[in-house]
Amino acid sequence: MPNFNVLLEGAWLVRDVKTEDDAIGVAISEAGKRLNQRKMDFVEVEMGQWDCPECSEPLPGVFLVASTALVALLFEMKIFNAESEEHAGRIAKSSIGKALGAIPLNVLETDQIN
Repeated sequence: MPNFNVLLEGAWLVRDVKTEDDAIGVAISEAGKRLNQRKMDFVEVEMGQWDCPECSEPLPGVFLVASTALVALLFEMKIFNAESEEHAGRIAKSSIGKALGAIPLNVLETDQIN
């Protein structure tokens, strides 16, 4: 059975922040704490980004309004002995989803590895 590297995107809500940098730091810290509580320190967490629909330039993955921010986070983990790419994505989404709670997750990429 093949092994896969799975990349998930999540939307993290952060309240009572003044700057985008503060929101990013809080979101990554909170996500890391939740993952570490479940002994999932093998999951990589970093800030996501999106592309401008007009010019296709990359934009930071944070949107701040009224001291509340929505931060795009990326979660990456390796899945071993999955039946298919879809199966690996479901395993990653389930594992990370249980640790994070009500955070919406979406599978972005699933690559087979050796």
